[in-house]
Amino acid sequence: MAYRQGRYSNLITPLFSLVDLIIITSVITLFSINITNIYVFIAYISLSWVIISFKNHYYNVKRHTRVVQIFILLFRQIILYALVLYAFIGVFKQPNISRLALGQYLLVAFLLLATFKFLSFFLLKKYRSKLGGNRRNVIVIGDNEKVRQLINIFKSRPEFGYRFKKQFSVDRKIGVLDSCLNYITDNDIDEIYFSASQLSNKQINTLVDFADNNLREVKFIPDNKDIFTKKLKYEYYDYIPILSIRAIPLQEPINKITKRLFDIVFSSAIILFILSWLTPLLAIIIKIESKGPVFFKQTRNGFNYKEFACYKFRSMTPNKNAHLHQATKGDQRVTKVGKFIRKTSIDELPQFYNVLFGDMSVVGPRPHMVSHTNMYAERIDKFMVRHFVKPGITGLAQVSGYRGEVETDKDIIGRVKYDIFYIENWSIFLDLKIIFQTFINAVKGEEKAY
Repeated sequence: MAYRQGRYSNLITPLFSLVDLIIITSVITLFSINITNIYVFIAYISLSWVIISFKNHYYNVKRHTRVVQIFILLFRQIILYALVLYAFIGVFKQPNISRLALGQYLLVAFLLLATFKFLSFFLLKKYRSKLGGNRRNVIVIGDNEKVRQLINIFKSRPEFGYRFKKQFSVDRKIGVLDSCLNYITDNDIDEIYFSASQLSNKQINTLVDFADNNLREVKFIPDNKDIFTKKLKYEYYDYIPILSIRAIPLQEPINKITKRLFDIVFSSAIILFILSWLTPLLAIIIKIESKGPVFFKQTRNGFNYKEFACYKFRSMTPNKNAHLHQATKGDQRVTKVGKFIRKTSIDELPQFYNVLFGDMSVVGPRPHMVSHTNMYAERIDKFMVRHFVKPGITGLAQVSGYRGEVETDKDIIGRVKYDIFYIENWSIFLDLKIIFQTFINAVKGEEKAY
């Protein structure tokens, strides 16, 4: 059997952890913290950092890791480290330690750690893309849309550090894998990707056994052409492995509490500092232009398909079809002030009351009119998955180009794909990113905001 030659990349994590330890131990000397025994303290914070890093998977940053995931790791790491740091006062009975100096140390250490984390991450990307280092040779077995998309990623994202070597189309006949396996050995292939739907169970077992015996990594591409996105959850019931088809972060109690607290604080701030003075001003303008209520109330479907009253500033002249038909380009129902507040998304601001009351969230899948929800539920596969979480004032689909009128099924299918991705990959940092992008889009104005 042929084994791969050793590589230096396995030294990256130990090197990074060593640098981090140097940072957290050396920065402490810059502050007068009044520690009785500095050596005990250094041993304590060093051991704590290693344990927290291991539990938090702090160094589990892959070449394809997204920046937002690194932010999450950093935030979680520093919170846990801060708790352990201040616990030192009580555990070792150090009442004379300066809490303020400890906080200053924590801030400086965090800034240096974050700088090093991102600097090393981006330098490695440059090293792979510009100098061709830290590369992995890969082959792909199979030929379908997902396979072609993966190959395109390998070719178009050199910063990931994957050197695509060859694609193999393999049928289910016995023996056709031999040429592929020989190529892997002869060309020092590091990783093998294969389409699970295009190989037989016997071929998959052969490939996995070969990879194990030759120290290659093998990864499969699921055939999910009928399922937009899946984040499989692997868990054990006693000794029986169970694979859940979809993991939803917002079903975890701590995530629910975090998101709800954020919604309450954010919506309260908008209501207090913006809606408190904007509402009477807009009320006057809306009333002057056309007769009718200041607010428009519409029944929509929310969490678990439950109906709720969604509020907006009225942007149209009162009409019987408002609950049945979306606004279209050049819609004669839209008033002059309505055009402006729809273009800038100001008409959506009253929905922060919905957020405060608990019917909606600041970020989530946009709720549809009940009539449209019923229609899409029958026509669009996986549409109902959106109701696993609370609907939002803005969402990932909206900042990704799927806002406004649904002109074709392609528009709603695109929304559902982004909504499912959001549901399966939620984080508070993703919410902040979407909120920031929403603000930028509102300032610039969007083409489909009419």
